[in-house]
Amino acid sequence: MPGNVEAGLVISIINMQSKIQKRIGAALSAHGIGLSEYLALNQLYIAKNQKMRRSDLAEKVGLSPSGVTRILNPMEKIGLVEKEDNPRDARVSLVVLSKAGKKITEEAKISFEYDSSALFESLEKEELSTLSELLKVLTK
Repeated sequence: MPGNVEAGLVISIINMQSKIQKRIGAALSAHGIGLSEYLALNQLYIAKNQKMRRSDLAEKVGLSPSGVTRILNPMEKIGLVEKEDNPRDARVSLVVLSKAGKKITEEAKISFEYDSSALFESLEKEELSTLSELLKVLTK
């Protein structure tokens, strides 16, 4: 066991991340997507005109450009996202949320929110608010 509070906290955060991935991943699998796909679809859903450059999407979901391409290619094949040429720069393509992708995102969001709430049900509202604020500070 680590000897200092910070190291112990990192272990606890890693354990929580694992719990989140298992619980939320299982819920999202009912919609035919995983957590990474949901995060990408959700970013597109909230983006202006529901489209983004691949590099911007990669940054928003915490993946490398090649990592985001690996999750987008299968999603493009099944019609959740579409590729669009950028009228301003022919070297850059845009990723666009398709109609089917929008529907899946809206359905998966219900599962995501339900299971997110269940993960933190042991916390009081004030504790949850404090944890949220602390994590915002740490992730700036």
